Amino acid sequence: MAPAAELYPVAADWPRRLGSAKTSYITRHVIDLVPPGDELQLAPSTIPAAGDVILARVESIGAHDWIERPDGRKARLFAGDEIVVAYGARYATDAYEAVVPDDFGPCDLVAAGGMAGRVVGAYAGFAAPTRIVPIGQLAGRDGLGLTVRAGAPIAPSPLPPPVHPPVIAVVGTSMNAGKTTSAASLVRGITRSGRRVGAAKVTGTGAGNDRWHLIDAGGSPVLDFTDAGYPSTHLVSPEDLVATYFGLLSAVTAAEPDMVVIEIADGVAHVETARLLAEPSVRATLDGVLFAAGDALGALSGVNLLRSWHLPVAAVTGLVTASPLAAREAAALLDVPVVTTGELMDPTVAAALVSLGSEAA
Repeated sequence: MAPAAELYPVAADWPRRLGSAKTSYITRHVIDLVPPGDELQLAPSTIPAAGDVILARVESIGAHDWIERPDGRKARLFAGDEIVVAYGARYATDAYEAVVPDDFGPCDLVAAGGMAGRVVGAYAGFAAPTRIVPIGQLAGRDGLGLTVRAGAPIAPSPLPPPVHPPVIAVVGTSMNAGKTTSAASLVRGITRSGRRVGAAKVTGTGAGNDRWHLIDAGGSPVLDFTDAGYPSTHLVSPEDLVATYFGLLSAVTAAEPDMVVIEIADGVAHVETARLLAEPSVRATLDGVLFAAGDALGALSGVNLLRSWHLPVAAVTGLVTASPLAAREAAALLDVPVVTTGELMDPTVAAALVSLGSEAA
């Protein structure tokens, strides 16, 4: 078995305490900003804000008994572990609603990607959160507290790129409606048709799993909102949300793909999702929308809502297609194709849907 140092490679000049801590996906761009030396520098305590990067101690294990490391490895957590996470707000209808705490006291690990917060509501039956105790905010070379934004490689932009390839957005009825699977299936289908596909997840809670799914399907490059400096996008202002989308679209476009697939998290009823899709400057960049629905009625209402925002719906897919009977129900209610995720991976089907979206626009 490889020694621990090989399983968890760290920079040789990191402070020893940071090297032994379990760092997280959300904080992956920040760690190299920590000054070298034997002692870990912590910034003076302040009122927490979304994006602040902290060292914390695991007090008790709850729902999240592992943390997602920057390389995707699920590092098992134990009471007493020290972890590097960032404060953020979470909106997850199948898990937690959480806010940024108003003090530096004990709080919760609200997402395995590495987000600290205070749980204010939970899905029935979802386990109590893992409890953590903040030790301090990591400090940069100037002694000031580090944030996720400090290391972000992508800058938000107030304007979209002047020229970009066709863009297909994947949205859905709710969390776990099949959006990421549908987006990855579309990426796979278009890639198999011989075209290069870039992708970005522009809203949600920081987690590498969705990004790696899109990469494994053939997307390149694949970015998410954490690359633009946000641990999550819940409660982010409309202006910042649009700027994040444009920044990610510009960065993906710079790689000159033949098309771009954009995943927008949660459901179309979620406030941030609705604001983003209703923004005229955002709509103007979209050539088509793939809608992932949980059931037939959700498919109908979702398609009607998207059309009320003047968005071109290319097809319905997602969880509803897992049941042939439910898929037939949806098809009977709709005038757009209802396609399974397996069909999306067919290059002929995928290319035809992209063409349909462009024509509808």
